Amino acid sequence: MSTIEIKNVTKKFGDFTAVRDASLSVQPGEVVCLLGPSGCGKTTTLRMIAGLERATTGDVIIAGKEMNNLPPEKRDIAMVFQFYALYPALTVGQNIAMPLHSEGLSKDEMDKRVMKVAKIMHLDTVMNRMPSHISEGEKQRLAVARAIVRDPNCFLFDEPLSRLDVELRHSMRGQIKEVLQGLSKATVIVTHDQLEALTMANRIAIMKDGMIEQVGTPHEVFAKPANVFVASFIGTPQMNLLDADFASFKGGKAKVALAGKGLEIAANPAVEGLKPSKVKIGIRPRAFTTVSEQAGDTIAAQAELIEPMGAETLIHARTAGGGDIRVVVPREKRVKTGETLHLRPDPRQTHFFGEDGKAVRQ
Repeated sequence: MSTIEIKNVTKKFGDFTAVRDASLSVQPGEVVCLLGPSGCGKTTTLRMIAGLERATTGDVIIAGKEMNNLPPEKRDIAMVFQFYALYPALTVGQNIAMPLHSEGLSKDEMDKRVMKVAKIMHLDTVMNRMPSHISEGEKQRLAVARAIVRDPNCFLFDEPLSRLDVELRHSMRGQIKEVLQGLSKATVIVTHDQLEALTMANRIAIMKDGMIEQVGTPHEVFAKPANVFVASFIGTPQMNLLDADFASFKGGKAKVALAGKGLEIAANPAVEGLKPSKVKIGIRPRAFTTVSEQAGDTIAAQAELIEPMGAETLIHARTAGGGDIRVVVPREKRVKTGETLHLRPDPRQTHFFGEDGKAVRQ
């Protein structure tokens, strides 16, 4: 059974704690992305699963068996690195076949498996070429082909698309996802690119400072962020996080003081349990409706910078209290620099975060 599980794993390098009490499970056929900024511990976590680093405390379990003391070659995993690590003196076909030499297969069986994988990865037309004579996209597919040819227990990918240009990354995301869906293997992918995580993963584990902040489906981490960090990290453009003073909740509306003005904002009933306190209100840039005049549930902001984005326009504005706010409007909506916008947030996409930084939920 292809599963990966880490239980309360911590990794220390001297006095520095790179990963702190991390727990995660990956089921057969599931793709989980470790996502976070540089230095958050995601690659160290992957290396502990692979056996390239030994956990200081905690357990690494693959296919139901504890792996804490086993070297990488005993864990029956396949890993694709950020750098392709291809054999430059071997052809594409020979590179794919390399992992099979230790399995004692006949030449016919080996050739059959190599060609099957080559066709899946669209490499069957370049089998006799050397790695230096194929494109970057083909090199990346070759690295994946070499990983899947021997049918390991699970797959680990470390920033697999980081060396590709934008167009190739887009096509490779789809190709790798399609391949993994047909293999029924537990897979962990490390990336700092949220678009990769959102498009390729069944679930995303978001990391910060060595800790897993939230694990959820792409929709869950976007629509229901667990805390201020996840809210600010997921989504492009970034979510607006506005400092406010919460007073009370009644009739489906929260009374707050925002940017020096008292407002009544439609909000999730979960905030009813909040006591008067400092909060952050999270609103996605696309979650505003612009209205013609100021009202008790609108935020006034002056447009300072306008960025056309094709079908949409991104507006950087400033509230009366001096806070920055980002608003995305349809291309047809004409806004001029210096214009005052009256913004009504969508209550379904308005998030409240308490003084501890955690989301207020029912």
